[in-house]
Amino acid sequence: MTAGVILTGLGLAAVGFAGRYAMRQMPNVTKAMNEAIQNLPKFDAESMASSKYYKGGFDAKMNRREAALILGISPTANKAKVKDAFKKVMAVNHPDRGGSPYLASKINEAKDFMEKQ
Repeated sequence: MTAGVILTGLGLAAVGFAGRYAMRQMPNVTKAMNEAIQNLPKFDAESMASSKYYKGGFDAKMNRREAALILGISPTANKAKVKDAFKKVMAVNHPDRGGSPYLASKINEAKDFMEKQ
């Protein structure tokens, strides 16, 4: 019986000391959190404008520049490079593997356009 009372008292003392320590450290933690939040990268229109991704949608009619951008190749690439790029891009974006049917159709259109020229 006395052992249980002693253990309960020690447990309450430990909780009290831990709570006091946490309360004393709270200003330091708050300061560190505010600094961390201020140092986070910004996600506004200006930072998105410098992104490496192409801005804008697809053109109404496929052109050489757009086809090259879709396939990730040079506009002057030969048919072998077009075929290899098509396989890589389509493997990632195929509708049977969770890709978008619309993107797959644009990739096919880009390949056809580049092979035609």
